[in-house]
Formats: sequence, structure tokens, C-alpha cells
Amino acid sequence: MIAPQLTPQESAVAQQQTNLSLSIAERNLGAAHGKNLNAAQSDLISKIRGFIKDAREAAQSADWSRARSLAKKAQVLSEELAGSL
Repeated sequence: MIAPQLTPQESAVAQQQTNLSLSIAERNLGAAHGKNLNAAQSDLISKIRGFIKDAREAAQSADWSRARSLAKKAQVLSEELAGSL
């Protein structure tokens, strides 16, 4: 797979955005811990965890464009989850 080439500055920004999105997603997941969840909420948690895992893997290979995109998806879904708790 060919990753878009980012300048060092773009990579730094993408890395910051990735880390911010991941921390928000993990905080929102933590808010759901120990609560009785319905099937839709449980499914959301599964999807969020999948995006977090994939974002971390992309970050490990310094694919910051992909990591940022996956982390943002995790963040958006986690905010949806937090709003439904």
C-alpha cells in the first residue's frame, strides 16, 4: 500500500491530531466502563476499539495520514457512544 508523503511538519501535525483523537476516544470508552450497555452501544465499543487498534498500528509504521483518519473515526464514534450513555 502506498501512503501519501507528508512533509515533516504535516507529519508532526497529523501525529498530534492522532494522539488527541485517541485520548478523547479512550476517555469516552472509559466513561462507558461498568455501565449496562445495550447491543448498539456494545457494538459501538467494539468498533471504537478496532479503530484505536488500527490507528496505533498505522502510527507504529509512521503512516500518520492513515493513523489520523482511523483515530478520528474512533473519536467520532466514541462521542456518539458518550452521548448515548
